[in-house]
Amino acid sequence: MVFIGVLLIIVGFLLRFNAAVVVTVSALVTGLIAGIPVYDLISKFGEAFTTNRYMSILLVTLPVIGILEKNGLQLQAAKLIGNIKTATAGRVLMMYLFIRELGAAFGLNSLGGHPQTVRPLVAPMAEGAAKTKYGEVPEKEEQEIRAQAAAADNIGLFFGEDIFVAVGAILLMNGFFKQNGIAADPIAMALWGIPTAVFAFIVHMIRLHFFDRKLDRQLGSRTAVKKREEKGRSL
Repeated sequence: MVFIGVLLIIVGFLLRFNAAVVVTVSALVTGLIAGIPVYDLISKFGEAFTTNRYMSILLVTLPVIGILEKNGLQLQAAKLIGNIKTATAGRVLMMYLFIRELGAAFGLNSLGGHPQTVRPLVAPMAEGAAKTKYGEVPEKEEQEIRAQAAAADNIGLFFGEDIFVAVGAILLMNGFFKQNGIAADPIAMALWGIPTAVFAFIVHMIRLHFFDRKLDRQLGSRTAVKKREEKGRSL
């Protein structure tokens, strides 16, 4: 009887019912079978919503980002970076890596992110820099630039947040040490994250530099050939 709620979720998803309705109904049914009064069940729903209400902020931002994209956010971002002649895809991502890692070091994890920053801003800016330098960018290289933009976000966040003293990983380790009678200072633990973060930053900057050189090899020669062909036609 306990697994009826799980069965309801499976059936509901198979029949393609609304996910929120399926989960809510299965939770109510499971609670009633377990003998929990209806009043207490509703109270639990209210407590859960109040406790996790900040999670809904992300859901609010998604339609806003969609509206901005529909009205030309990506196009404007690409156009902005395209006006900077010295910009390259790698340099744009180097700058974002620096901002992302520095922000995470101060606990500003929401400063970036794949849905709210990489997809609508960073990736189009890197693509715009590549198009300004090489002209049309093939699909394969375009996907590589997007992947590098996502990687810069991941690396900057992962290594930068370990410097922030209140990050979950440091608090978890500090709690574990205290439970086992080991004296630990969370500030010292955070400071020990700085060398790793700096090393990761340098390594990925080098990787992005080589990524620029790779684009030069793959796209630079095509651009040169295309320019020679256009010059020959004009003559």
